[in-house]
Amino acid sequence: MSQTHTPMFGTADASYQAAGELTGIRQLVEDFYRIMDSWDGAANVRAMHKADLSASEDKLVCFLSGWLGGPRLYQERYGLISIPAFHAQWPIDAAARDAWLGCMQQAIDRQPYSAEFKRYLFAQLSIPANRVVQASQARQQAAQ
Repeated sequence: MSQTHTPMFGTADASYQAAGELTGIRQLVEDFYRIMDSWDGAANVRAMHKADLSASEDKLVCFLSGWLGGPRLYQERYGLISIPAFHAQWPIDAAARDAWLGCMQQAIDRQPYSAEFKRYLFAQLSIPANRVVQASQARQQAAQ
């Protein structure tokens, strides 16, 4: 008897597969920015972006592709990035983090992902979101 074993999320490309590969990631990101663009609770985060979100969308799709174990598109197109260090240029506090995560939670909820993957993905995205707040606050304090 052979048993099929689904790899754990975060192993090889299991998360990339669970997200629907590039097509699924693109849909997640489109939903994310649509929510950010229209949800009053995200006005503070939306104001940190350019009026045209297309570059931000492409960068997030590319980043998430590699971050979830798929092709490292961000590095190929844009080079290396430290998410916390890059975002430290803006005054990102807990409220901004919560607004960003609120948009992401709503976008994740709209996807056809398994409930297990939805929980996993949100928990994983919360880690760099918290690091961005720490890096931003450290940069703001150093500037004072």
